[in-house]
Amino acid sequence: MGRGKIEIKRIENSVHRQVTFCKRRGGLMKKAYELSVLCDAEVALIVFSGRGKLYELGTTNSNSNRNRSMRSILERYQKCSQTAKHMSFSNSTSDEKRKQEINLLKQQIDQLKLTNRYLTGEGLGSVTFEELNQLESRLQRGINQVRAKKHELMLHEIRALQTKEHTLRMNNMMLQDRLEECTNGKRLPSLLTHGYTALLPNEHVPCGYDLSNQSLSSNVEM
Repeated sequence: MGRGKIEIKRIENSVHRQVTFCKRRGGLMKKAYELSVLCDAEVALIVFSGRGKLYELGTTNSNSNRNRSMRSILERYQKCSQTAKHMSFSNSTSDEKRKQEINLLKQQIDQLKLTNRYLTGEGLGSVTFEELNQLESRLQRGINQVRAKKHELMLHEIRALQTKEHTLRMNNMMLQDRLEECTNGKRLPSLLTHGYTALLPNEHVPCGYDLSNQSLSSNVEM
């Protein structure tokens, strides 16, 4: 029959407790040594007995003695531990900075919302006289900037309309000159043949006016 399960609790009998400690300590150190050999690992084992006696095992890949092996492993452990603490501290510091930046942005957003309400005339019940003067100055500067931009756009539009008017006047003058040529009979045969009523500028035919056959006939009789 197999051995029954042993309940894991403190052994009250001191003799049994010491015997169990010696057996299990030896088995633990044996397993640690086998682990270092089989898996090419560095193992450090430290055990203090109930009476305060130290038992240790240190294994490395080098052929150094046990004390040097234990020292090198502990130094390596301290470096790794300090690096982990430093990384943890850096992460916590960066988290704090992010929280501060988020809080600052929230405050700025709240302030902008409040200022926007003031600019639209809302929530002015708790505003002091000095704050109202500052708000009035800001509004006045904004109105002046809007008016200046509006005036600039109006001037631009007026110049564009003036240019368009000048172009239309020049086209009108050209059309009048061509009409006078037609009425003087310089191109009367061509008009009688084709019966043009509206022609484009810069062509060799009259443009822009409706010349009926009746008006042309009356001009010929005259």
